[in-house]
Amino acid sequence: MAVQERYDTRPFAPDTTAGMGVQLLVLEVLCRAVGMGTTGWLTGSAFAVVTWVVLTLALRRSWTGAFGPANRVTLARTILVGGVTALVADSFERRPPVAVLVALATVALILDAVDGQVARRTGTATALGARFDMEVDAFLILVLCVHVAVPLGAWVLVIGLMRYAFVAASWVLPWLRGALPHSMARKTVAALQGIVLVVAGAGILPRASAAAAVAVALALLAWSFGRDIAWLWRVRARPDEGAGRDGAAVRAPVAGEGRGLSVRS
Repeated sequence: MAVQERYDTRPFAPDTTAGMGVQLLVLEVLCRAVGMGTTGWLTGSAFAVVTWVVLTLALRRSWTGAFGPANRVTLARTILVGGVTALVADSFERRPPVAVLVALATVALILDAVDGQVARRTGTATALGARFDMEVDAFLILVLCVHVAVPLGAWVLVIGLMRYAFVAASWVLPWLRGALPHSMARKTVAALQGIVLVVAGAGILPRASAAAAVAVALALLAWSFGRDIAWLWRVRARPDEGAGRDGAAVRAPVAGEGRGLSVRS
């Protein structure tokens, strides 16, 4: 036990620490390249520190032997999300560099299809990795919603908050923690959220068209959640059809979602 307590952070500490360092470097580059101000830098720095603390604690609790290649891809996505977060925060004080913001968000969304593939091909899938991936997806969607809500209205935030409302409800209603069956429709709707928000945030569509597209995405997301909630309600008394009731398999259809927590590392 003493040996485990002494060495349990060594395999992954360099990765998480390097990730925080790269995040701060990216923020400094944004400050110099696009003139990001103090608000953006402080917000991005807070994101970096919180990510490092939460991820380190989660890794220690899970006793992960090594950080793994898939988690490194997800960590790279997290750094991009930190940049997006900083730019969105800074946009409340100055005009945001939309092209840079959209580029960072787009790469982060594209890489969402990479980490799962890496995990499967290297045989390093873990529940922690899948949760890490899901939380990064969810936060990116929420931040993009904040960006798009400025021109379109606060109603856009419902997309980003829906997943967190689902998780909060699962604390009160344990049957919502059940594992869901694979669904291509759920994965498609999830991926659509990020694509639509990036396009709407890029400002390449007329405001009315952007609002319509986001409204359709919201309606599809509500349908996806509603369908899954109805399924969980029907199987709540049948453990053989609703596995994962220990809370580890709480799902939420966010960008790139669709892999259960046991599929990704």
